[in-house]
Amino acid sequence: MKDFNMQLHKLSAWQLSEKIKNKEISIEEVIEYFTERIKKINPHFNAVISLFDPPIFSEEKKDSPLWGVPIVIKDNICIKDKEITCASRILKGFISPYDATVIRKIKEAGLIILGITNMDEFAFGSSCENSCYGPTLNPWNREYVPGGSSGGSATAVALGLSPLALGSDTGGSIRQPASFCGVVGFKPTYGRVSRFGLVAFGSSLDQIGPFCRDIRDCAYLLNIISGKDPNDSTTSSCKVDDYSQYLNDNVKGFKVGLPKEYFREGLDKEVKAKIDEVIKVLSSKGVIFEEVSLPHTEYAVPTYYILAPSEASSNLSRFDGIKYGLRKRGQSLIDTYKYSRQDGFGEEAKRRILLGTFSLSSGYYEAYYLKALKVRRLIREDFVKVFRYYDAILTPTSPTPPFKLGERLKDPLSMYLSDVYTISSNLAGLPSVSLPCGFTENNLPIGFQIIGDRFCEAKLIQLSYSYQKDTNWHTYFPKEYEGRI
Repeated sequence: MKDFNMQLHKLSAWQLSEKIKNKEISIEEVIEYFTERIKKINPHFNAVISLFDPPIFSEEKKDSPLWGVPIVIKDNICIKDKEITCASRILKGFISPYDATVIRKIKEAGLIILGITNMDEFAFGSSCENSCYGPTLNPWNREYVPGGSSGGSATAVALGLSPLALGSDTGGSIRQPASFCGVVGFKPTYGRVSRFGLVAFGSSLDQIGPFCRDIRDCAYLLNIISGKDPNDSTTSSCKVDDYSQYLNDNVKGFKVGLPKEYFREGLDKEVKAKIDEVIKVLSSKGVIFEEVSLPHTEYAVPTYYILAPSEASSNLSRFDGIKYGLRKRGQSLIDTYKYSRQDGFGEEAKRRILLGTFSLSSGYYEAYYLKALKVRRLIREDFVKVFRYYDAILTPTSPTPPFKLGERLKDPLSMYLSDVYTISSNLAGLPSVSLPCGFTENNLPIGFQIIGDRFCEAKLIQLSYSYQKDTNWHTYFPKEYEGRI
């Protein structure tokens, strides 16, 4: 293998693409470099669960700003002729017969798909511990969780196993692991990116989005995957901005709201201190911060944990041991259903299916599910009122830094509260991004979140670029462990 003094994993994706186009390095050398890096480092962290040999690469569109750049994909996004399991035993052996729309688009843009990343089973979790492949470990301290459910994708980018990754976000599953791993995670507006080929968890909440380090990479990748898709009726025909045009530092006069409900009791002191530093950086550039109110925030978690499991219960009913994956034969059809689902689903999946089935059941539908839909509307209206006067909202991504492995597995309610600052964006269908902004005294990453109005990703890109231009938190890598390159 060539001796790369430049350390390719420390380059931004767009920088790596430039070097390939300028013939400073070949595609073959890039593939070899990152493949060997995954083989040596990944066994310590369990971020990548399937490494393709050979990787998937099409030489189309050499004018793409990310041409020739490696990417890894969360295990709930379909890739033609590859096994997709959603980190669940019930889908073991299922080979996807088609590409998700986002996969087709990144193939056309000439990115290199290296493999598949670990996740919480069916995206049920906030720690990446609920996986049939075992937990993924935090890249900064292996005694801690990387966040979930897209913990494998976040960890892979943090470790430099791949410059880019795709994840999915139903209640914070891109942003929270991005915060816990010290990388950038972007959840687009609901309907901005096609969900065709994404295995559904909560159909009215799910969105696919990118992980990266440099917000410029995020802008380029969003340009590739965004847009109307005839295969997904929920995608919007609203014009897609060229996000790369908003990579500028001109944020003077931007008005940003600080919701008082997000800065109350329960917010870790170290997290609060780092958010205050973020506000100082952006204030020095002319951004105006004012306190705002989102009065229905306190109902976001209970609303989400009625609606999301209800949709999951409906979506997961298709996994019955007949059509896909695992089949445990019984003496009757009902027994086959029962044994297949009993052995195929993990504990958290069963918990959410039961919660959702109960909420949708006769006699409880109006008391729980219908009422939750009404509260969801109120939460959305809170944001509508704020965005009449403000360009964005700034909050912590998570109320705490990463927590220890196993710490919350036996306390589901505590685990669910990990998403208290991210859930509202999904309920309201809003774009939001998590950016790294420092570390705790124990050297664990801290992130902050910017929320925008519907289809206002461009403003989030602009604010993010301005922040990253004057800070370097996104350039930090975990210390070198024995066994790494």
